[in-house]
Amino acid sequence: MEIGPLADLQAAAQASGLAWRGAFSVREGDDVPALADGTVARTLVLLGFAGRDHWQRFAASDEACDGAAHPLDRWSRRCIEALACRFGGTGLYPSEGPPWLPFQRWAMRAEETHTSPLGILIHPRWGLWHAYRGALAFATDLAPTPVAVTGSPCAGCAAKPCLTGCPVDAIAPGRYDWRRCAEHVRSAAGEDCLQLGCRARRACPVGAEHRYTAAEAEFHMRAFLR
Repeated sequence: MEIGPLADLQAAAQASGLAWRGAFSVREGDDVPALADGTVARTLVLLGFAGRDHWQRFAASDEACDGAAHPLDRWSRRCIEALACRFGGTGLYPSEGPPWLPFQRWAMRAEETHTSPLGILIHPRWGLWHAYRGALAFATDLAPTPVAVTGSPCAGCAAKPCLTGCPVDAIAPGRYDWRRCAEHVRSAAGEDCLQLGCRARRACPVGAEHRYTAAEAEFHMRAFLR
């Protein structure tokens, strides 16, 4: 738990349906954009989902039900912009680009995450079942709690079932064949991946209790196919 002004922001983020995904004091090389008035950002706060608990807040939202494009992006922006207005920050989003903002690099500064063999970030608690929906940049250094690093859970995983879980071998160390993956998911043979999510991702034992529900997994897979 953060202390000081960040504690109020953390509570407000949780109340809005977003998970607190850590914060850090910006340093040279973090590539955090300047604020709208040209001021240099001094603190970056990341917000998103962790596990399956936050999905229901989005699923019950107007954006999830209105039939318009990009419902999750629109819901995330609405929630984060409300926090930005309340706390005086500037919203930043992974869906904006090119150029794309380095959210994965920021995530490793904000909390303990590591690059998994699949290329996506793994968290010691949440495993592969988490996401970053946006960030808030502040002109003041709000002195976030330093990140405690214990080491990647992948380091002690000899079997690496994530690398053998794909039924069409679309994944290998340092390679992801997204075209082969999409072709499989669109086919009758890929119905399991479409409805329950990527088999390779599901093969990871870390944080298995936090795996996405079928509804959330299918939402993301259909968004991937689009």
